[in-house]
Amino acid sequence: MLKIDDLVGGYLNLPVLKEISFEVADGELVGLIGLNGAGKSTTINEIIGLLRPYQGKITIDGVSLSEDMEGYRRKIGFIPETPSLYEELTLREHLNTVMMAYDVDIVASQDYLMELLQIFRLEDKLDWFPTQFSKGMKQKVMIIAALIINPSLLIIDEPFLGLDPLAISDLTALLEKEKEKGTAILMSTHVLDSAEKMCDRFVILHHGQIRAQGNLDQLRQTFGDDKASLSDIYMALTKEEAAHD
Repeated sequence: MLKIDDLVGGYLNLPVLKEISFEVADGELVGLIGLNGAGKSTTINEIIGLLRPYQGKITIDGVSLSEDMEGYRRKIGFIPETPSLYEELTLREHLNTVMMAYDVDIVASQDYLMELLQIFRLEDKLDWFPTQFSKGMKQKVMIIAALIINPSLLIIDEPFLGLDPLAISDLTALLEKEKEKGTAILMSTHVLDSAEKMCDRFVILHHGQIRAQGNLDQLRQTFGDDKASLSDIYMALTKEEAAHD
């Protein structure tokens, strides 16, 4: 379970996030939604430890980064928007390195690893180097690397970029399995039609503050439109932005 309490954070002493609080329960998929510059990436960077909060607390399963840095970080599986692979390692070496870094039993995990490789049709690419991969293939490797460590919290930043429709379907099915396992999932995306179908709840950020949070019906109440789609709500935010400017 991810819990964020009164978080204030940002860059170079310029707070971007202004006392935000929300939770992602075990077995729940929460969508992090907002316009560009709303604070989504800052929130993710605070959670994974690339930034340190000025104020507030972030815990995963009751553990904070300051209390147990190694244990905290091992709880997180992160799929970034832009794939980042070790160019000098083959796919096999890359995945083995990830598993060793997270103390995952490589032998005991082989069946699950092969299952993931087969789902994304990479089982015959284990001796390939990243220079031989397309962007979509690199994104699939990042997904596998995040799942093979069996995280308590899975954070996904724009997961659908570069993926073909079949891979998107495969990822959607895998996220459902992760929820069934009890994994807490936080997903930031602009693919709102998919998010609307997949997410249990949403956190909408606007100017570094939580503009609304809840399921779709609760968001509709907040924005005063009982038939609004998530895309409609996003467009309402753009109008607020225009009025603010």
